[in-house]
Amino acid sequence: MSAAAEPVDEFQSHRPRMFGLAYRMLGSAEEAEDVVQDAYLRWSGADRRHVERPGAWLAKVVTNLCLNRLTSARARRETYPGPWLPEPVVTEGEPGGVLGPPESAERREAVSTALLVLLERLTPTERAVYVLREAFAYGHREIAGLLDVSEAHSRQLHHRAAARVAAAGARFPGPDERRHRELVESFLAAAREGDLAGLEKTLAADVTWWGDGGGAVSAARRPITGREKVLRFLAGLLTRNAGMSLTCTEVNGAPALVAHTGDRLVAVTSFEVRDGAVTAVHNVVNPRKLAFAARQLARLSHPGAPVRS
Repeated sequence: MSAAAEPVDEFQSHRPRMFGLAYRMLGSAEEAEDVVQDAYLRWSGADRRHVERPGAWLAKVVTNLCLNRLTSARARRETYPGPWLPEPVVTEGEPGGVLGPPESAERREAVSTALLVLLERLTPTERAVYVLREAFAYGHREIAGLLDVSEAHSRQLHHRAAARVAAAGARFPGPDERRHRELVESFLAAAREGDLAGLEKTLAADVTWWGDGGGAVSAARRPITGREKVLRFLAGLLTRNAGMSLTCTEVNGAPALVAHTGDRLVAVTSFEVRDGAVTAVHNVVNPRKLAFAARQLARLSHPGAPVRS
């Protein structure tokens, strides 16, 4: 290995972890890729003789880049057309790959769509501490060093963030993971057949449908709440999109539906499950937010095809 190649190889060894950190911080795969590229530019220009722990150095750079982006992102999301949802990331077939460290059952929730939605309620610094602690198991001393805060303040931020997430009452894939998959597969089978009675059986009475079209394609501009309203919406959706192909794959650590029209990915739908029923549906149809997942699915279908990550 040449001396010139060593810094590049060192950076590449940390790339999945950096992308996973940036994605959890921003909820955007596109922006996470940009952050990782910015981190590389800083790495390539740094005097690495003074970098004793490259992983920690890069984690600090990525975290700070994300904190800077979160401030402007929050302002943009306040004027976003309709509900904002995180960009879906396919985790099927890539255990621990694109999102960093292997996902144990205990840590799957750190990348679930439901949790990423909840993290939008936190301040940027609270979000950073929560992600570093819950998703990457950093100690508070390490987090304090990454964020330039005291260890006590890191603990306070984590306690506040965890309390706000818990107060939302959401549950994530975990102990009832098998039932979660069964419900998604039942939803899929009923949707393929246009079986509204079958769909009704999967939904909780207070189910809420969230659609993210980003103003680029047609989507519900407001959440739809209640089983009957969601079923009426689904009936129209399935009629308008009768030619779609639907399949089940793992997205953000949980079973989800992916919809294609021909070769084009047109929707990724994820589900929150509680007490044996679907309580929330997150449907991303914004083409820009589907680009990363589309590249992932293409790579899974054609393993030799190049994909940017």
